[in-house]
Amino acid sequence: MRMTTAGTTIDLNADLGESFGPWRMGRDAEMLDIVTSANVACGFHAGDPVEMRRTVALCREKGVAVGAHPGFRDAEGFGRRRILGLSDEELTTLMLYQIGALQAIARAEGAEVTHVKPHGALNNMATEDRAMAELLVAATRAAGPDLTVVAMPATAFEHAAQADGGPYVAEVFADRAYADDGTLVPRGTPGAMIHDADIAADNVLRMIDEQAVVSLNGKRIPVRPQTVCVHGDSAGAVAMAGHIRARLERAGVTVARFA
Repeated sequence: MRMTTAGTTIDLNADLGESFGPWRMGRDAEMLDIVTSANVACGFHAGDPVEMRRTVALCREKGVAVGAHPGFRDAEGFGRRRILGLSDEELTTLMLYQIGALQAIARAEGAEVTHVKPHGALNNMATEDRAMAELLVAATRAAGPDLTVVAMPATAFEHAAQADGGPYVAEVFADRAYADDGTLVPRGTPGAMIHDADIAADNVLRMIDEQAVVSLNGKRIPVRPQTVCVHGDSAGAVAMAGHIRARLERAGVTVARFA
């Protein structure tokens, strides 16, 4: 069903807290003036305990929702390499360990973890594998029944979250291209990344207006976007995120956290 963007409410999220010790990634403080939800790296693919605490404190200060961003234990590959052969117990514990660590830090900072969005390869695999998606949803519920699962629409991950019946939101990406099955075109593929802020903003407005994403091959995939991911780890990330938010607001979209 086609709808107008005016009067719509949408959340903007970014993956943050990815620095480690003296090594810095991204401009998190500036991004947190733009986005309404933050997915905080939990130390496996990126980040560390001190960075997690600093990021949560900034989120609390700026009124941004705090979410856990668990990934594979793969700092060298930034969590973007697929790790195969993990047992159900290992995958469940991988999720619980990271979510629980952020929950403890959030409590200490007077904040609350409101949502969970798996990172990188862990997320991508769940969009394709229903059994794995169900396991990640169940692990999230075990960590907290009120935690919102952030899932890509029209994928196995969304179907698992819907079947579970607990809170979830559908996430679309501002700066990524889509394959015909609703998953993301792999990084490194020509056209997979969108670097032009105007094109990214046009895509987001079209997704909201038409309730669909269009794949790289032109296929329309019905979706109901509730949150838009703007990546925070590229050179022009802050400028792109700010431009997208400004375009949304000019179109009459209210940008607000979903939690």
